[in-house]
Amino acid sequence: MTKQQKEYIIKLIQEGKELPEDFKYLLFPTKQKEYELVYAGKMRKEDILANEDGVFPVPLQVEKVFNGNEYEAFGDDWKNMIVFGDNLQFLKTIYENKDPLIKDKVKGKVKLIYIDPPFATTDEFQNKEGAKAYNDKKKGAEFVEFLRKRLIVAREILADDGSIYVHLDQKMSHYIKVLMDEIFGKQFFRNEIIWFYKNASRGKNKFANSHDLIFWFSKSENYIFNRNSILQDFDSGMTEWRYTKGGQAEKEMPQGKTPDDVIEMPSLNAMAKERTGYPTQKPEALLERIIKASSNEGDIVLDFFGGSGATMAVAEKLGRKWITCDLGKLSYFTMQKRILQIQDSKDLENPKKKYSKQAKNFITASLGSYDLEKTFELERKKYLEFVSGLFEIELKKYKISGFEFDGKKDNYPVIIYDYKKYKDSTIDENYINDLHRNIGKKVGSRVYIVAPINSVDFVDDFVEIDDVRYYLLKIPYHIINELHKKPFVKVRQPQSKSKVNDIKEAIGFHFKRSPAVETEVRKENDEVKIIIKSFSSSELSSDKTKEEKQKQDFENLSAVFIDKTYNGKAFAMDEALFVDELLPKKKKGQSAEDFEKELKDLSKNGVEITLKSKEVGDKIMVVFTDIYGNDFTQTFTIS
Repeated sequence: MTKQQKEYIIKLIQEGKELPEDFKYLLFPTKQKEYELVYAGKMRKEDILANEDGVFPVPLQVEKVFNGNEYEAFGDDWKNMIVFGDNLQFLKTIYENKDPLIKDKVKGKVKLIYIDPPFATTDEFQNKEGAKAYNDKKKGAEFVEFLRKRLIVAREILADDGSIYVHLDQKMSHYIKVLMDEIFGKQFFRNEIIWFYKNASRGKNKFANSHDLIFWFSKSENYIFNRNSILQDFDSGMTEWRYTKGGQAEKEMPQGKTPDDVIEMPSLNAMAKERTGYPTQKPEALLERIIKASSNEGDIVLDFFGGSGATMAVAEKLGRKWITCDLGKLSYFTMQKRILQIQDSKDLENPKKKYSKQAKNFITASLGSYDLEKTFELERKKYLEFVSGLFEIELKKYKISGFEFDGKKDNYPVIIYDYKKYKDSTIDENYINDLHRNIGKKVGSRVYIVAPINSVDFVDDFVEIDDVRYYLLKIPYHIINELHKKPFVKVRQPQSKSKVNDIKEAIGFHFKRSPAVETEVRKENDEVKIIIKSFSSSELSSDKTKEEKQKQDFENLSAVFIDKTYNGKAFAMDEALFVDELLPKKKKGQSAEDFEKELKDLSKNGVEITLKSKEVGDKIMVVFTDIYGNDFTQTFTIS
């Protein structure tokens, strides 16, 4: 290290600034392996697991429990899970192993992980003319690190005899193979599986793309491989055989051969019965082979890029426990419907028959995006657990000068204000002064106070008295840059079905703020019309003219999800309409003025959705989602 580099590092430390990644490697060098992939923005494994990337574990909030007579219970207290939220936050929550919903149930017990992550964007590989142009390596590096972080944490939550399968296309698979060698160890690489689908589109200027790659790694030498569960018929002319040793039959093997590492299986066509309408959906038969090979009945199977829910559905049919996660609303609603109606889907053993069994009990949950009302309805113990997860508080009651604290954050005392007990009081100047008189000289430089924003009289995020800062962590919680390495980032929901698998990442958490929606439903002859008269996202700035706000509001609508035969129990989406399908598009030859007028007319006429009456039941449920993932749900009775 040069003298200038040392002086620069000392200066940054003195100023309390974060060190650049390159300097972290200089200060804390890692012993290089035989080879490894080096790229911009690559973090140390230790830093990722220590949340130095700014992504922290956050608590799970149950949305709905599906149990009772309809959904068979497990012998233990297990419930399968569909989680809506960022999968890195979810993986870190499992790794931390503190959330009461999953504590000691998942970490180290996952026998199989299968993921089908969004493939790297084509922007890095093509210019406008379609030729290769490797002029934007940042996007490729971001994708690699995006996936690497998740794979690092995923390895930590696998069982010792567990396996992971990562499904990729040809664009980035070679990079990810090298990464997986680093993370899992190249000695634990088991197979490169080729999924060959015959029905590929044919290219004119190159060989046709007709396969994907699936890398299979185990966590150790002791791993599950159920050869007998996946045997295939011998080729024509072959006879049954026996395994022999020294010329004598030692044991008779089941008839059949071990499948090759090339799986020849068509992708799903548009008319396939198992089609959900979700882009990039994979066939159940593909997942069936993987799940049968690398897990047993009752084992936990995890897919943290849930997508269409194929892994979940096959795991359910094969008697496995399952957990799935996705941060897209289309995926979340698609998976919920798929499991709610799994009895009507095809049977794995006999695809001509229905599966005909209800799903076992499961829950839907949110992570990183919370319902504020549900939070405040929690009993005190659960409220403490939830809040401690949000603010990284170590719950442990102790006293200083007779004053009781609820725990510690960064080794500083924490008060979690009991707003129900003191419902007629607020945290004001008198409260802080009284607190400081009792404990000010004994608590160090800071104290954290967690309370609902309505219970706090201060606008600022901290109050300072005699060099002691009293930080007010208000719920709903807004950004306090001094306490976090990175500003909070909300997931932005797509406005087109073609973009549901775009790479997104959430940092921190937020509370849901439902948009305001004014609607009308009319039945006319053989049609049912839903008219969205106005849509107003509560997260938009108010310094807009009425015309600007009306236009902007509709442009901040993400999608409309519809259950056309709502049964009064659970939302089972039949149709998803994204903004690009609902809002007018500029027509060829249309002037900018005419197009602007067309957009302005939205304020008068609204946005119209037409359904066929024969497809609609007595009730419909509609979920309107803005680009920030906030929902407004409305039920209509059709007469």
